[in-house]
Amino acid sequence: MRPISDPTQEALHSDVAYATVETPCGPLVLQAQGSALVAASFTQAAPATSVQTSPSAATLQVLHSAHAWISAYLQRATLPTLPSISAAGTPFQQRVWAELKRIPFGRTLSYAQRTARLGDMNAIRAVAAANGANPLAIFIPCHRVIGSDGSLTGYAGGLHRKQWLLQHEGALPPQLF
Repeated sequence: MRPISDPTQEALHSDVAYATVETPCGPLVLQAQGSALVAASFTQAAPATSVQTSPSAATLQVLHSAHAWISAYLQRATLPTLPSISAAGTPFQQRVWAELKRIPFGRTLSYAQRTARLGDMNAIRAVAAANGANPLAIFIPCHRVIGSDGSLTGYAGGLHRKQWLLQHEGALPPQLF
């Protein structure tokens, strides 16, 4: 785990810390603020800087817990307790993200199934948009949502990552070629 920094965020928040976790899908940047993980997103390349403020011990513990959780996930080991997460969003997005956390490892649901679970079939586009706005890749498993026909549709981290994650979880057969 290598600390990284976004100077614009540091100017706004003194208790923010970042870490990059190398994954088979590419670098995953974790951001903790206070006592919660607030973002996890894939990047094309690991950031080169390591300038950082002095985050609290609680913030650093969140990053360590998140790193341990992702490491266990990648090794298909028993997952430790999910670190405290705090995803900023509208009440509707919060509801959609809470439902995402109910999709078990190795399973998928279609956007239509998810929308039906939320009780409003007219909200399918809003549900898809909320999925796309998820700030906590893997921790809130939006990659487990697929098209009604079984196709891999939309993923902010890229469809190649969604495919890898679903294959890793056993929800898709591995590609032979």
